[in-house]
Amino acid sequence: MKVLVLNGPNLGRLDIRDSSIYGDMTYPALVSHIEGAAKTHGFDADVRQSNDEAEIIGWLHEAADTNTPVIINPAAFTHYSYAIRDAAELVKAPLIEVHLSNPLAREEFRHTSVISGVANGTIGGFGPNSYVLALIALKALVA
Repeated sequence: MKVLVLNGPNLGRLDIRDSSIYGDMTYPALVSHIEGAAKTHGFDADVRQSNDEAEIIGWLHEAADTNTPVIINPAAFTHYSYAIRDAAELVKAPLIEVHLSNPLAREEFRHTSVISGVANGTIGGFGPNSYVLALIALKALVA
């Protein structure tokens, strides 16, 4: 089964971000980590990253039209993109929000997610393994 894994702004630059928050994995290594874990759990992961809100919305529309499950790390869009939230709500297959860091352990403005209210669940704070945990949860949701 295909799963669409969407990553928001600045995640493509993990190698130069604050390693105390985001770890020291490069984005290509993160993609490999996700793809390997997906295969282990019976999924074919289509991993994408964009800094463009409109492109992420288009990908969510694609998932809605094809009934494809989604794992999404909206990054900074988590806190204010009602447009991404509305597009995520159109996805009727399971949708799981993930974060490398724990937003609730960070600045107060990061404590609010406009996405989590339309997601089946939210997983954060486990670094790259947040995606692995999301795949495990997704497997149970589609079973």
